Amino acid sequence: MIVFVVMLANLRGTGEAGWLFALPAYLFIICFLGAIAYGLVGLGLGDKPAPAIAPPPLHPAAQGATLWLLMHAFASGCTAMTGVEAVSNGMGSFRQPIMRNAYLTLTIIVVVLGLLLGGVATIASAYEIGAMDQTKEGYQSVLSQLLAVIAGHGAFYYIAMASLLSVLCLSANTSFVGFPRLCQMVAADGYLPKAFAQPGRRLVFTVGILFLSGSAALLLITFGGITDNLIPLFAIGAFLTFTISQAGMTQHWRRRSRRFGAKLTMNAVGAASTGAALVIILIAKFAEGAWITLVAVPVAIAVLKMIKSYYISLQRELRKPGPITLEDIEPPTVLVITEAWNRLSERAIKFALTISPDVVAVHFIRLGGPDREEGEKALREEWRVEVEEPIAALGLRPPRLMLIPAPYRQLHEPLLRLIEKLDADSPEKRVAVLIPETVKDRWWQKLLHMNRAGRLRTKLVKLGGPRLTVATVPWRLYREEQPAG
Repeated sequence: MIVFVVMLANLRGTGEAGWLFALPAYLFIICFLGAIAYGLVGLGLGDKPAPAIAPPPLHPAAQGATLWLLMHAFASGCTAMTGVEAVSNGMGSFRQPIMRNAYLTLTIIVVVLGLLLGGVATIASAYEIGAMDQTKEGYQSVLSQLLAVIAGHGAFYYIAMASLLSVLCLSANTSFVGFPRLCQMVAADGYLPKAFAQPGRRLVFTVGILFLSGSAALLLITFGGITDNLIPLFAIGAFLTFTISQAGMTQHWRRRSRRFGAKLTMNAVGAASTGAALVIILIAKFAEGAWITLVAVPVAIAVLKMIKSYYISLQRELRKPGPITLEDIEPPTVLVITEAWNRLSERAIKFALTISPDVVAVHFIRLGGPDREEGEKALREEWRVEVEEPIAALGLRPPRLMLIPAPYRQLHEPLLRLIEKLDADSPEKRVAVLIPETVKDRWWQKLLHMNRAGRLRTKLVKLGGPRLTVATVPWRLYREEQPAG
């Protein structure tokens, strides 16, 4: 439900999403900085005050501060620091002057993050607050225990926890802003489907938002909503991109200048530190789900390369043909699919005669079982009187009526055989197939029609040769008789 709400807010546009997500963030900062300040003042006045609600007792230490435990703590701490990069990813969303506003935003984020981490660590140590198992009954987060210790379970507690819940649920908005833009850039280079690069009606990248929403929902369902199990996936993805970007900038500065300047040194140190963090997270969180990224990343790279290869081959096949040639523009043989002589068939025949004088009306028989000779004779007589004679009277070549058996209800097979015969008899002429079709405006109209026209068109486009052209002649139900305007 929360993923669906975030998706709808972003589909409405980043302006609406920004206002929606800013209010809970401001409330969260005010509540928790205020609670931490109140708790620190109480600790600073002298003796430790008695907590409003005592935290659950801590379990005895199972092991000492080993290297493995420190690696786990470092991996979790690095994960908590991710998100700051959203400022650099969203530079296009800042107002002018962009750089000054970005610097100010990043400074505020770092200061608030430092105050929250320092305050939570101090109060948690003083009151012996520890993390609880998220899968066990009676689970409380560290921040929930901290608020209970400082203020109890009053109105302030529920307001602060509601703001925390809102921020945690809506913190995904940074991904909803950055991920579609990243997909747009990748799609523009041909490594993702072109739909990712096309903005929607409200100038947001709709396909990227929908893809991210579906992927997020699938991950939440797969991992049972336990965020601790999702943290390794997020951390590895974040630090992998950090390492690649820092290494790329290091290579950029090295090419521009052979000397080790301040910028090159800073990016080199950044690449080394984020790379070390990535390795530690992989080792420490491998059994907790980090192994998934070792499979997913190579598979994703392979898929991206396959998409790029497809677009390259498509561009090569559709390359510029050079000056236009007019040697093969003889009017084609036009086949008009005719179910019966009606107004839809009349429109298709009229249009066919504007394309070519060689028009053949194709009617399928035996669709409902054994052949009915009476129906065939009636159709032939009606065709002679209503079509052939009026057109011949105008001095034009009348369309022929051809009855094709289709006893197995597969319309495309006998029609493709007819097209092959026409190609063999007149190889210099192309073949065009006109398929009359009613346009269904209502869902119930689609249920009342068999959609044979749509299926036939799909089969002909897929199985027809390069010299075959397929077109639709539409009839708009209940709108054809309305006067223009």
